[in-house]
Amino acid sequence: MKTILLIALIAVAFTARVQERNLAKITTDLKQSTYGSALLHLVELHSMAGGPVQELIDAIEELINDLEEELEELEFNFQVRTNEHNSLVVSLEQDIQDAVIDVNNTQDTLDNLLFPRRVQLQARIEQIQDNQEANRKNYDEAILVREQEHEDFEFQIAELNDATTAVDDALALLQTLTNPSLLQVKRFQNSLKNIEAKIKSRSKMAPMIKALISLASNQNFSDQGIIGQIVDALNEFRNAIVDSINAQTAAEAQAQADHEEYLEQLDDEYAEFQRQINRVNVDLTATNEKIDQMTEFRDQRDADRKQYTAELELENNTYAEETDTYTNLKNEFTRELGISEQALSVVQSADFSNIQV
Repeated sequence: MKTILLIALIAVAFTARVQERNLAKITTDLKQSTYGSALLHLVELHSMAGGPVQELIDAIEELINDLEEELEELEFNFQVRTNEHNSLVVSLEQDIQDAVIDVNNTQDTLDNLLFPRRVQLQARIEQIQDNQEANRKNYDEAILVREQEHEDFEFQIAELNDATTAVDDALALLQTLTNPSLLQVKRFQNSLKNIEAKIKSRSKMAPMIKALISLASNQNFSDQGIIGQIVDALNEFRNAIVDSINAQTAAEAQAQADHEEYLEQLDDEYAEFQRQINRVNVDLTATNEKIDQMTEFRDQRDADRKQYTAELELENNTYAEETDTYTNLKNEFTRELGISEQALSVVQSADFSNIQV
């Protein structure tokens, strides 16, 4: 019985010594921080004031509860902020992706559809303008050719009229050759040569007048029968000249009509080219407006992409800072909670009247 009692006393003494050493260690640990020292100071003051231990225990437990609630609130708020962050990141990344898709699709439309379309329309306008230029060149050339042809016609008619006058003069001269003198014969022969000079370019009539000249050059015009043959030949020649004048006049009239019709066709063709240009210009204007609209949209969406990227970077940086703040606060609350629990264990120990800060 004594042995059992001795063992019990030794155990109590040993436990007390262990508790004393633990209390000393906890006290030393608490003194390592400002917050722990403040708690120890509070315990010391409460001990010196002789206040109820339970009151101090209740105060520390309330402090522990407050720290646990603040830690829970910190965790809850950070989780809410994390959810908001994740949602915002997903939204911004989607916005960035949508903006990139819009930029790429718009640029693809510009490069593969609208820009080639504009080049095609511009080339079409240039081609039609070349056609118009060729049309006006043909128009001007036709006028120049017609003017030259008309000048040639007038020159030919003038020659034929002069030839007609020369024939009339020759006929009038023949009527005076009843007993012609050598001078009169010479004058008549010269008159025929004058006719030849007037129509020398008229190949169809040249043989006829040459025959007359040959005939007249071998006559003394004393034979009225020969004179009559020459008169008939001259009249026939005159009729041929008149027929030529009439034919060329009719041909000139037809040529002028054909010319005017051709010019009208060229004008109609030119007007049609202009209508084609106007239609293409309408299409080109619409294409340019579409290009401007899509270029503006592309630039706006690219600006949106940059804005979303900046917002995402800012959000990530802000969240990183808030995470650091949360981590620091959590560590601080956790540390203070541990210190408070250590302080509670000190207060709840068998004896803390000798605690000094």
